[in-house]
Amino acid sequence: MMDVASTEGQELAAGSVPVSPPAGMTAADALAAAHRLLASARAALDDDRAAARRSLDQLSRLLTPHESASSDRLPARGGLAPWQLRRVRDFIAEHLDETLSIVRLAEVARLSPSHFGRAFRASTGLCPHAYITRQRVERAKHLMMTTSDPISEIALACGMADQSHMSRLFIRLEGIAPGLWRRLNMKGAVLPKAA
Repeated sequence: MMDVASTEGQELAAGSVPVSPPAGMTAADALAAAHRLLASARAALDDDRAAARRSLDQLSRLLTPHESASSDRLPARGGLAPWQLRRVRDFIAEHLDETLSIVRLAEVARLSPSHFGRAFRASTGLCPHAYITRQRVERAKHLMMTTSDPISEIALACGMADQSHMSRLFIRLEGIAPGLWRRLNMKGAVLPKAA
């Protein structure tokens, strides 16, 4: 794959920009890469939906806070220690279908709730609620791709109150309704028939 920093001023084909920015990438480089990915997605949208989807997926990853491949890295100043972050992320993944309070997450990290909230945000770039919401939407996307369960059941399995709650969150984060997202991403898949 091409290096984002070395593609300045070049026209890129959809899918040719790396998934994550190189270490030490400046904000200006990241913004330039984001603009190139958007342009690539727009150009491919009518002719090659898969290429457009890849470009948009890469843009999403570029804009999402990244964790270093090394689990030994030092925590962000004021952030969680690597073991705390790992425990909290694992706990969230295992209990995503439940109500997750900041008090319970703080207990998992062995911190006070107020300190935990600040430390989690310093480590991930997101407050705990936003992180949990993102994880729920990601799980819903996974379930929509791998099962034929109705969206109402998927919403409950992901810890959302109901289908309309999931729809609001999904539209806010993905910019598209979950049913339409499923249809666009499941070409040829057998979906449940409406009752």
